[in-house]
Formats: sequence, structure tokens, C-alpha cells
Amino acid sequence: MDQPTPPPVASTRTPRDMVLSLIVLLVPVLLVVLIYRVVQGGDQPVTVDTAPAISQARSANAFPVSEPAGLSDDWRAISATFQKAEGGQILRLGYVTPDGAGLQLIQSNVPAENLLPAELTKSGRAEGAVKIEGRSWQRYTARPGERALVLLEQERTIVVVGSAHEEEQGELAAAVR
Repeated sequence: MDQPTPPPVASTRTPRDMVLSLIVLLVPVLLVVLIYRVVQGGDQPVTVDTAPAISQARSANAFPVSEPAGLSDDWRAISATFQKAEGGQILRLGYVTPDGAGLQLIQSNVPAENLLPAELTKSGRAEGAVKIEGRSWQRYTARPGERALVLLEQERTIVVVGSAHEEEQGELAAAVR
């Protein structure tokens, strides 16, 4: 004869059991995060070599190309592109400043009346001149939270735009020779 199966026993789990289960799950997650941040430098931006984009721009011979010189090692290049655009060509170099803000250096032979609205928005307006390394740059408003320095030359326009404070913008502008 078949014996009746006993009724299932109700499991009694305590809050202590739940805490132990969470600890077992959290320890590996915390180890992975710790390794990523400390050993792998997870908080640091990925740097790129700007030389290929600068070389490509120089080879195109569309405008005089300047490579920033004299910046400290605390400046990190995070992007570099050279591309054709409507009306010319554009070299863009993106940087993270020593204070952790973003700045982009743009050099182009696109006419300024087309380049500036595209890069600074149509509402970008000149706010006055500032002398940097003997050259007269124009301060501009730009995208929300950003400002720009613009140098108009005969063969090219140089734009330094981003959220960094004015001293760092000026430092990058001065490095463009």
C-alpha cells in the first residue's frame, strides 16, 4: 500500500538568512567594481593619439594645421577626427582638462559664417575680444553651459569650445601656434 506523503514543511527563513544571501551576492560585485576602478583606472577617460588626424589634415593641405604644444600631461586627448564638411574640411581634437572639464579644439577652412553657427549654435554671439599670446581671440556664447574662443584667420578659423573655465580655455588657445 501507498503511504501518504507527509505535508510539506514550511520553510522558516530569518532576516539573518536574507542578509547572508545578499552578502554572498554583493562581495563579488564589489570586487569587480574595485578591480575596474583601482586596477584598470575605470574613472580615467580613454586617451587617443591625435597624430593620425593631424597628419591627415596636414596631408590634405586645406589650411595651416596647428598642433597644441606645451600642454601639461594632465591634459588628455580623448578624440581626434579630420573630415570633409560642406564648404571645406574640419579638424576636431577633444580634450579633458586638468580639472576634468571637456574642451574641443576645432580648426577649419569652412567659412566662419557657416562654421560658427554649426559649432556654437545659431544663438552664439560674440562677447568681446581677449588677447592670448599676442593674438586677438573673440569670446562667444555657445551651447548651454559652454563658451568659446574664436580666432579668425585668413586661411582658417580656430575654435576652442567647451565647459572648462576661462583659464583652461585660454591655456588651450595659447597652445595653438
